[in-house]
Amino acid sequence: MKLLLKGLIITFLFTACAPHEVYVVKERPTEVVYVRPAPPGPNHIWISGDWVWENGNYRWHEGHWEHRREGMAWREGHWQETSRGWKWIPGHWA
Repeated sequence: MKLLLKGLIITFLFTACAPHEVYVVKERPTEVVYVRPAPPGPNHIWISGDWVWENGNYRWHEGHWEHRREGMAWREGHWQETSRGWKWIPGHWA
């Protein structure tokens, strides 16, 4: 039992510390323009679309409405320039 527990702890530590993959492109994709639908209710907030890495390229995923989260604010995703090119920083609740 102790050996199993030690194995699980070691596995968790290595996976928790594993670096997240960062995908960089030479040119930033063009800005996507679309019509935002009407909110479904007064307690909703617009979550802007997001660029997701799929099949070797960034692909646009449309935005959507979500219920507001008490005590949190939505931080928009954005492109960040690096020495190797552009990378997408996803939006998130903070």
